[in-house]
Amino acid sequence: MSDLGDFTGFSADDDGDDPPSESAIDDFESYDVSPTGTDQGLGSISVSQGLRVAEDGDDTALKAFVTSDNRESVRLGKYLLVPYPDGETLFCRITALEYDQEFEADDATEIHARRAMRRDDFTERDYKFVAELDPVAVLFEDGEAGSASENRTESGGSELKRRMVDRVPKPGAIVGEATDAEQIKTGLAIPSDGTFLGHLSVGGETVRTAANPPTIDYRLKDDYADGDPLVFRHTLVAGGTGSGKTHASKNVLRQYLDTTYPMDDGREVSTAVVQFDPQDEYAQMHDDNPAMDEETARRLDREGIAHGGHDDTIAFAPEIEGASYGGANHRAEQVPFTIPFSMVRHRPWLVAGASLNDNQYQALDHLLGRFFDDYGADATYDQFTTYLDDPALREELDEAGRVHEATFDAVRRRALGSAFRRVFDQDARPVTDLVHELVRPGGLTVVPTYHVNDSRATELVVLAVASLLVDEKLSNDPTYDRIKETPLLVGMDEAHNFLTDAESVQARKVITKFTEAAKQGRKERLGLFLITQDPQDIADSVFKQVNTKLVLNLGDEDAIKSVNIPPKLEDKVPYMEKGQMVVYSPDNSEPVELTGLSTCVTRHGE
Repeated sequence: MSDLGDFTGFSADDDGDDPPSESAIDDFESYDVSPTGTDQGLGSISVSQGLRVAEDGDDTALKAFVTSDNRESVRLGKYLLVPYPDGETLFCRITALEYDQEFEADDATEIHARRAMRRDDFTERDYKFVAELDPVAVLFEDGEAGSASENRTESGGSELKRRMVDRVPKPGAIVGEATDAEQIKTGLAIPSDGTFLGHLSVGGETVRTAANPPTIDYRLKDDYADGDPLVFRHTLVAGGTGSGKTHASKNVLRQYLDTTYPMDDGREVSTAVVQFDPQDEYAQMHDDNPAMDEETARRLDREGIAHGGHDDTIAFAPEIEGASYGGANHRAEQVPFTIPFSMVRHRPWLVAGASLNDNQYQALDHLLGRFFDDYGADATYDQFTTYLDDPALREELDEAGRVHEATFDAVRRRALGSAFRRVFDQDARPVTDLVHELVRPGGLTVVPTYHVNDSRATELVVLAVASLLVDEKLSNDPTYDRIKETPLLVGMDEAHNFLTDAESVQARKVITKFTEAAKQGRKERLGLFLITQDPQDIADSVFKQVNTKLVLNLGDEDAIKSVNIPPKLEDKVPYMEKGQMVVYSPDNSEPVELTGLSTCVTRHGE
């Protein structure tokens, strides 16, 4: 018998008693065990750890073996394609990556560790590299699509469509990276047209294709052909300080200023935007961005992204006693206005403050009703304070059992606050006389409050103007047809300061009003655009009406939990760089990660 050290092969008719012939050895040594041709894709579907798709995602087991040459390019969140034999394709994303041992060996030993420590390189082939996949959709061509379809494949004019995952891929099927924009958009259900929000990205890196432009634009549905435009189903922009939320908000708002919507009478009317601005930043949207170079502008034009200063921008500045609005950081027209006390007649909660209880609020409502009946609809705040200083009125109401003396005194103390005196009836035109300047089709109105150094006065201004807009939009018998008949987007920065859930009568009245506005927005063509760094403080009843959430970097765990986005995106939020965001808009697309425009489309900053 031959030495086992020299045994290298055997022939098919070898009986095991004699050494193999030389020809048998030559035949064995010439057999090439390496695959021939050029590798396609990143790897193949593996069944070694199960292969299953299920209605319950937790029961799905779909993994791919990634070849050693491709492992460095694979990242969590990357989009992949797996073909079926009949031409359909499984669109999926990577949710986990792992190394597994290729051979049975114990690598948790002193000898193994010391060998690894003395070696300069890592031998990939000693290990299996496996990607766990989340099946998103099945892509297929609809050959019955008409010639007018906008979404076509390159072969034959069929429309590329998606459906829920209802098939398991074949073992060994090739897994490739998704690099075609149409396949990726279809797989993620991203509309081909609509309002631009940013470019699709994975792990902070923009997804690139071989097309021109190579990026994949993310659009928000903006056409009644696809249901109600999502602008009227409300938007939340959440991000911490320095996350780029103002930059991102300007870029989005600028797109809406170039949109029109059909009204009930058949007219196409441009969108009006009214933006409440606590930091005096949004009036800069009147001006071009000096950092915008020609190459960037041409690229934005090619992608159909609106850019450049918006000429029809007005800084609608509240006149406040003891405060002066400068507006030196922009070239927009400035229009001063005041809040007339007459607005309180139908909005008693404006002077309720945060500390009045239900009984005191009812007393305030009664007093205001009597006051306006006696003094007329245009009565002033000064007249009201004089009215409350009348001891005879106090005694009369107490004796009649209408308002107890102690309740009257409590109401009087609250109603004579310094903030009310500073805000109401100042030396400027009332906002109710400036409705045509406040709401302009295609116009941007910015209401700055940076110069108001009193939080109570700021709250009064914002809630007075916002409630005027909301009341007119919801009214069946509006006083101002301009508001009712214009598509309107109300932007509110630091929204948590005004729409917070609280126990006070005023807070409940405000939240009830804005919840109703949010519910009826789609019908009345009213959109809320809420910007905040504390989303957890926004009243839940308002928050639930928001369909589209743009979430930038948030460091607070409570804030991250409150935005209620899928866990696979939630975990990314604390690590996002400036301008990165996740978008969760269930009625628009799958949840995705985006990178916003690095150059603001209008002026931004100093």
